[in-house]
Amino acid sequence: MVVFGSSGDALLSHGMKTSGAIDIHHLLNVFAMLPNPYILLGIFSLIVFMWSYMTALSFADLSYVMPATAISYVVMTLLSIFWLHEHVGRERWSGILFIVLGVGLVAGEPARTGDTPEPVPNVNPEEAGR
Repeated sequence: MVVFGSSGDALLSHGMKTSGAIDIHHLLNVFAMLPNPYILLGIFSLIVFMWSYMTALSFADLSYVMPATAISYVVMTLLSIFWLHEHVGRERWSGILFIVLGVGLVAGEPARTGDTPEPVPNVNPEEAGR
């Protein structure tokens, strides 16, 4: 999930930077950029990400899945630096560090995933005999 989401975003970013800017008044120009192979690969990668994300949500709690995907911020930043040659300053690295620390805190809690058991009804022993 993390690999497909991060790589999809990086591929889209690269494709859009090589294709040019889209003016808000000419939004239909986005279709002219679809033949770009980086954009197509990015869209495909994000579709695979969405499929795996939906699959994870079908059996796991959202409060468990979201922190598990948060490591994608680190992967995305590394892709931005080494592949897209973007500058990442101290403020962004500090934010990423806070995200990683937060994920570490959440990951320490037991994962409550899967089917939740049916609650046992409260039965008053005096009423049960009637």
